[in-house]
Amino acid sequence: MNKQLDHIGVAVRQIEESIAFYQNVLGATLIDRYISEATGVESEIAIMDINGARTELLAPTNNTTSPIARFIKQKGKGVHHIAYRVENLDDALEELKQQHIRVLHNSLRTNKHGRRLIYLNPADTEGTIIEFCDYPHA
Repeated sequence: MNKQLDHIGVAVRQIEESIAFYQNVLGATLIDRYISEATGVESEIAIMDINGARTELLAPTNNTTSPIARFIKQKGKGVHHIAYRVENLDDALEELKQQHIRVLHNSLRTNKHGRRLIYLNPADTEGTIIEFCDYPHA
C-alpha cells in the first residue's frame, strides 16, 4: 500500500508562542485552529502550512488526561508523531494485522476535517508514534 507523509505533530506548551515562531521564522500560514475535547485528544490544535508541508501544533487542554500533557511530562516538548496518509485506512489496518503490527484501537477516530486516523502501537514502531490516516470524503 502506498503511503505518503501527511503531517508532523509537535507537542507544545504555549500554542501562541509556537504559532508566532512558525509564522515569523518559518513563514508558515495558519490553516486552522481548534480545540478538541474528545477523550484521548484533549488538545488545542493549530495546523500550520509551509509550502504544502503541514505541521500540527498540539497543546494540552487538560493536564491530567491529555495524552499531549503526558507526552510533554515524559519526554518534553517536540515531535510527538509522524502521520502517513494511506489510500484506504481499512486496507492499511488489514495489512498491519498481517504484519503483526498492533494499533491503539482506542485512538481510531475521525477529526473535524474528515480525516480518519489511528495510531500504531509504539512498542511495534521502535518507539515512534506513527499515525495512519485517510480522507475518505476528499
